Amino acid sequence: MKTARLLGLAALVAGGLGGAYLSGTVTAQRSLVTTDEINTVEVVQKAMQAVVRVDNRLQRERLQPGDLPTETGTGFFYKKDLIVTNYHVVQYQEAITVTLFNGRRVPAKLEGIDPGIDIAILRVTGVTAPATLSFGSSARLIPGQKLITIGTPLRIANFVGTGVFSVAASARDVPRQDQLADEVGQYLATTANIQQGSSGGPVLDSRGLVVGVADANAAANQLVPGVIGIALPGDLVRQSLDDLEKIGVPQRGTLGATLVDLDNLDPALRQLAGLSSSEGALVDQVAAGSAAARAGLRGSLRNNRDQLLAPLGDVIVAVDGQRVRDSFDVIRFVAAKRPGQTVTLTVWRNKKQVPVKVTLLKRTLR
Repeated sequence: MKTARLLGLAALVAGGLGGAYLSGTVTAQRSLVTTDEINTVEVVQKAMQAVVRVDNRLQRERLQPGDLPTETGTGFFYKKDLIVTNYHVVQYQEAITVTLFNGRRVPAKLEGIDPGIDIAILRVTGVTAPATLSFGSSARLIPGQKLITIGTPLRIANFVGTGVFSVAASARDVPRQDQLADEVGQYLATTANIQQGSSGGPVLDSRGLVVGVADANAAANQLVPGVIGIALPGDLVRQSLDDLEKIGVPQRGTLGATLVDLDNLDPALRQLAGLSSSEGALVDQVAAGSAAARAGLRGSLRNNRDQLLAPLGDVIVAVDGQRVRDSFDVIRFVAAKRPGQTVTLTVWRNKKQVPVKVTLLKRTLR
């Protein structure tokens, strides 16, 4: 069956010189009548060799009655022995295997993880990537620009989809329930197909460069199939991969403090603190030696029943002059910085606003 599919593809794109369209390495028959079609086939033929199916046999204790024992997703080689995929695909792994373009299955192991943007690196041994993909610039994407996806939706391998880049969507407008990717500021929204099983696959531009990593889809409600593809920006992923390989942990900014949304506080506590709005994030616990601790951010007190007590700690109301609604905003604004950079927090302290400069620290392996 695999041979038949390969032969069918060869028949589609190979053709006689008479009446054929020539572009780069592809000689296409009359069925490919536009330059755009030829470009899509060229990109897919080359990129598909780098794309793999990822199968994660889940830990038994994570399985519920009726659950499939294997989580299937997608990944792609970006180096000869390294594959990038979504962390949520391999999060509860007992054993991971990847299936290459030629059908060969090999074991893989986790090499690095970045739950903050839902990315993981897999390493394979005893096999060399048939091809690797390079990253382009997601920051330069223009609304309406063509995008191509390759993945394993519904366990269908080597599925190709095309669409356009629609908009850079705020992470606030892409709610998640998995407690992952809390440091993603913006996602790429696209009309290209991204469904269950596509997660971790490449989102390519017309040059065959990776500008995004497929992550999810969006729909009006749970009864409507997801029709909007959601991808992680390639620039963010590339930065994370570099950090993971060189240091072992991502190097986005972090305060080293736990935060509580003001919306979740007893109104009486807010009133005692002189807060007239529910917008902002309360500093709860400050880790010793953290950037927050070194900057003098004040944490909050709790009783033996873990209830917050008055007076409250600092309340962050702005980051570098940008008003924040909740901890969601604080985390993402700070994560956009790098270690060594300084961020200015505006905090509510003793019933007045106080600026606090925080120099962000390098993250270390725990």
